[in-house]
Amino acid sequence: MSSKDVHWVKNLPYSKMVFPNTFSDRTKYIFWWLYTPCHPYIRDILLALRIVRHEGRQDFLLGKIAPHLTIKEFTHIIIERGYGNHFVAWKDEGELVSLRYVENFAFQYHLRVFEDREVRAHYEHTPECFPISHIKQINMEDRRRDFLKILGDTIVNQ
Repeated sequence: MSSKDVHWVKNLPYSKMVFPNTFSDRTKYIFWWLYTPCHPYIRDILLALRIVRHEGRQDFLLGKIAPHLTIKEFTHIIIERGYGNHFVAWKDEGELVSLRYVENFAFQYHLRVFEDREVRAHYEHTPECFPISHIKQINMEDRRRDFLKILGDTIVNQ
């Protein structure tokens, strides 16, 4: 899939963050609301300057998109189920789409779709609430059953 074939990715709806209850979490919320549009640029600069490193793909392979669906159709099905574009994330090798479902201010379900139709997903801290835990992948979980329940016949095992 060429880069001009995936222009639709830029128009995906953003994920919706849950508004927190505590003052400290509301402060974090406001910071991230301001920072999020800048994140892809800052992330890419930090990677280019080798201040931070990120290579390959994260763990937790779910399978591949079912043959009867295009990547775009699959993505839109996931969005209909409550997921949204997740800009505050690493970009794995071959990744086309990063989507998340925010369970609450502290935790999210994060799903990635790749050019080769592979789908990987995990459950983790949100970067907005726990940025250090998020970066260090503390409390990152597989949650395969939860994802497969949501994805149904849109995904096949390899």
